[in-house]
Amino acid sequence: MDDPRYEPGMPVLDRQAVRTPTLPPSLQGLPPRSVPELRPTPLQRHYISLSVVALICGAVAITAIELGVPIGSPLVKLCVVIGAPVLFLTTADAALRIWRSAWAWMPVNPGRGLFRLAWFLATMSLLAVLAVATWAVLSA
Repeated sequence: MDDPRYEPGMPVLDRQAVRTPTLPPSLQGLPPRSVPELRPTPLQRHYISLSVVALICGAVAITAIELGVPIGSPLVKLCVVIGAPVLFLTTADAALRIWRSAWAWMPVNPGRGLFRLAWFLATMSLLAVLAVATWAVLSA
């Protein structure tokens, strides 16, 4: 199979040739609006499913704390033990995607590339806060 979109287990289809996109006259001459993503991140296929797990664990833990359950309770700790690594992995996967996007934009539009690098730094700061918060809950 010559088609790069083919994956094992897919039915073989008669596909039309992939066309090179052409911009409408109103957008020609303007800077590009996007750059292609050259390769997927490791968790891209599972990103949504993992995010749902982290969301549910976080919602349960926050609701329990709001209802007066102490931070050191087994329920909160269980939610943190399950949810924090999943959240860390999905956030790290997103950071990798932001990093790649920043360097893909640099030759095309350095301003957008630098903006994405700022988002990358913010994401790395979020990972540090997540690590500290996880440690605080598990040591309580």
